[in-house]
Amino acid sequence: MQTPVKHIVHFDLDSFFVAVEILLDPSLKGKPVIVGGSAERGVVSTCSYEARKFGVHSAMPMRKAMQLCPQAIVLRGQGSEYSKYSRWVTDIIAEKVPLFEKASIDEFYCDLTGMDKFFGVTKYTQDLRNTIIKETGLPISCGLSTAKFISKIATNEAKPNGFLQVPPGKEKEFLWPLSIDKINGVGAQTSITLKKMNLFTMKDIALTPVEVLESKIGSWGRSLWNKANGIGSAEIVTDWDQKSMSRENTFHENLTNMEELYSQLVRLTEKVAYDLRSDEKLSGCIAVKIRYNDFETITRQETISYTSLDDLLIKKAKDIFTRAYEKGRPIRLLGVRLSQLIPFTIQMELFNNNAQKLNLYKAVDDIKDKFGSKAVKKAVTVKNKPKEK
Repeated sequence: MQTPVKHIVHFDLDSFFVAVEILLDPSLKGKPVIVGGSAERGVVSTCSYEARKFGVHSAMPMRKAMQLCPQAIVLRGQGSEYSKYSRWVTDIIAEKVPLFEKASIDEFYCDLTGMDKFFGVTKYTQDLRNTIIKETGLPISCGLSTAKFISKIATNEAKPNGFLQVPPGKEKEFLWPLSIDKINGVGAQTSITLKKMNLFTMKDIALTPVEVLESKIGSWGRSLWNKANGIGSAEIVTDWDQKSMSRENTFHENLTNMEELYSQLVRLTEKVAYDLRSDEKLSGCIAVKIRYNDFETITRQETISYTSLDDLLIKKAKDIFTRAYEKGRPIRLLGVRLSQLIPFTIQMELFNNNAQKLNLYKAVDDIKDKFGSKAVKKAVTVKNKPKEK
C-alpha cells in the first residue's frame, strides 16, 4: 500500500507581540515599535518591520537597538494579552484541523494529510489563514510542504503576512538555492565552519558526502545533509496540551493551620516551577489538588498567562487554594500541577519586564543543580516545613 503524501502546514504569527500592541493601540501601525526591556539592561523581544529596516532584531541589546533606531517606540509588553490572543488562534486552529501542534506561543504545525481527498489542501490552508486574520486581526504567515522543517523555511520566505507552498517533489528545487543560514539550527559557529569548507548553499551541503560533514560538525552533519536533501520529519506532537508536570506531598499529620498550608503550597510550586524551567517549558494552566483526611479529593485549575516564574505561579496557586479550601477541615495531601506546556522562547523571557526576575530564578536553579535542591529555599518554607510521609 502506497504511503500517502504528507501535507504539513506551519503557521507563524508575524511580529506577534507588536501585532497585538497595534491591535490595542492602532496609532502604532506603520511606526518603528520595539517590545523589550529597559534601555540600560534590556533586550529586544520582538520589533515591527519598520524597526527591522534600521537593523533591529530579536535578542539584540536594547542599548544597541536604540542607537540604530533612536525614534523607536519602546513598549514593555503585556503578557496577559499575548496569552489571550495566542489561545484565540489556538481555538480557531483546533476547530478546523484534526491534528495540530502548538510549537510556541505564536507558532503552530498542522497535519492536513488525507484532507486532499475532500478539500484542496492549498485552498484549505489559505482559507484557514484568512479566517485567523479576519477573526483576530493578526497578521500570520504560513508554509505548506511535505515536512515540518521545509514548511517552517517556507513560512520564513513568505513573511511578512504571506503564504508559500512547496509542492511534493519540488523540495530540492526550493531548498537548494537557499543560503545555509536559512536552515533552522545553524548557528554562527556552524555557519563559519561550513563556509570554510566552501559550503554556502543547501545544494552545496546536499552534494557533500555525509562522512565529510560528520567529520567536521559531528552528528549534526547527517541531520544537515538530510535536510538539504529534503528529508525531514512530518510528525505532529498532538499531546502538548495534555502533558503536565506535578508535585505533591502526603503529610505525616493532617494539617489545618493556614500558615503551614501556604508554606507547603509555596514549596510545591517552587519545585514544579524548577522542573518547568529545567525542561525549558512554559505553563498556561495551573491546578491545585487537595485531599482531606477522609480521602475526599478535589482539584481546581485555572488558565494563566504563559510563564515559568515562581512568584506568578505561587500567587495563582495560593489564590486557587484559598477559594477551594474548606477552612478548618484537615488536609492530608496537597499537590500542584502545571499543564498546557509550550516550549520556552526568548520572546517569552523578555516581555513584561521579567528578564531580570527570570535570570534570578535561573541562577538559583544553577545553585540547586550544583549543590542540591535544598541549597536554596524560601524563608516561608523553612519556617513552616511540615513532616511528610
